[in-house]
Amino acid sequence: MKTLGHWIDGKAVESASGNTGPVYNPAIGERARQVAFASVEEVDSAVGSARRAYAEWSQSSLAKRTAFLFKYRELLDAHRDEIAALITAEHGKVHSDALGEVARGMEILELACGIPTLLKGELSTQVSTRVDVSSLRQPLGVVAGITPFNFPAMVPMWMFPLAIACGNTFVLKPSEKDPSAPYRLAELAAEAGLPEGVLNVVNGDRTAVDRLLTHPDVAAVSFVGSTPIAKYIQSEAVAHGKRVQALGGAKNHMLVLPDADLDFAADNAVSAAYGSAGERCMAVSVVVAVGDAGDELVAKIADRAHKLRIGPGDDPSSEMGPLITREHRDKVASYVGGAREQGADVVVDGTGYTVDGHPECADGFYLGVSLLDNVSPDMDAYRDEIFGPVLCVVRAESYDEAIELINGSRWGNGTAVFTRDGGAARRFQLDVEAGMVGINVPIPVPVGYHSFGGWKDSLFGDLHIYGNDGVAFYTRGKVVTTRWPDPAESGGVNLGFPTSS
Repeated sequence: MKTLGHWIDGKAVESASGNTGPVYNPAIGERARQVAFASVEEVDSAVGSARRAYAEWSQSSLAKRTAFLFKYRELLDAHRDEIAALITAEHGKVHSDALGEVARGMEILELACGIPTLLKGELSTQVSTRVDVSSLRQPLGVVAGITPFNFPAMVPMWMFPLAIACGNTFVLKPSEKDPSAPYRLAELAAEAGLPEGVLNVVNGDRTAVDRLLTHPDVAAVSFVGSTPIAKYIQSEAVAHGKRVQALGGAKNHMLVLPDADLDFAADNAVSAAYGSAGERCMAVSVVVAVGDAGDELVAKIADRAHKLRIGPGDDPSSEMGPLITREHRDKVASYVGGAREQGADVVVDGTGYTVDGHPECADGFYLGVSLLDNVSPDMDAYRDEIFGPVLCVVRAESYDEAIELINGSRWGNGTAVFTRDGGAARRFQLDVEAGMVGINVPIPVPVGYHSFGGWKDSLFGDLHIYGNDGVAFYTRGKVVTTRWPDPAESGGVNLGFPTSS
């Protein structure tokens, strides 16, 4: 069985640790390959490679960096279908969704192509007699990214293009569940001319993660994943003197007011809740129906849910694929039965789903979509991040009750409101406690030139990811004060406090 190793110093490296993990094709439930788990020594080798490359890469011209980035962008564009196929084979999402993931990742690469503008400093002349002050930003050194299974290509591309554009070198630890797409990104970067050691990939488990968090030569860590792990990443990395941006979990609410177009709201609720089998940190997992909108809205969502086509991601007719693992599928399914026992109405039950017309998928990790109505905040299905195709509907009598419910959540990643009332929408965007807000947009993921990040337990660290926050995260500021005295003048000794005059 093929073993995927590491990418260090611009070439494939077989692991010597002897530790591996399985990589499944979730559509058929079979192990497709295995991935090597790096030892501490192998992580050190990757960091050492990045540290050696930093000396030259950090001093390379912006012209050289952008020349690589433009070439890399064209190469990725030519290979986007191949990368999407790798995502589908190991994650399970349908091919069109995987193509969309690649496209969104390339948005950040395109942003990085504009790094000469993004890194422009500031200059103030004559702040005092013959004194000028300038501000500039410089790279940090070796930085690391730890990325999740649900977007194996997009999330790494949220990180390393901007990091290396700023002059850093990068060590990526992707998810061990679907490592082939990020590995291929590194291969293509080398093909595009990226110098050896600027981008390294180490596959692995907690051993690799912990070494990156404690390694003295790693200056910063970017992470996307669950809230418990994000908290751990932040505390460990900060304890070892590193800058951290750690994006955690979510429980995204979609508020539907009585004046909303309910057909439009239902279409968007279904798309946002069940796309990619609900394995998105920005998926809508709770619909808050206000007033008399609830009954009609639930009926419309249920009608659409029953018609969804679920099957292998490489079948063009499939709208939703399997979940990532059998264990995760079973855990998600348990919330449906648990909600029924706790008093919710199971309007659509997706447990026990089988794929028609694909006998090879009998052992795949499939779960049908589920819709739970009359869910209350004390139920497990509401309190936990399910991360699967389960949509909860909570009823509220008023806008004020709904906003109190949403703001009472421990998470604040994304949220949305559906309404025809501009005043209500404006009030919502100011009232709601979340980092990303949609007005009649169910998944308000910002475009690449804005920044992505939540509030509360959805983000640990001060800066969001990509956009201007990404550039700020991967650089540090320096202020230079300059004076060229007139040789004909002597200032003399002055022990007083400096002033601008």
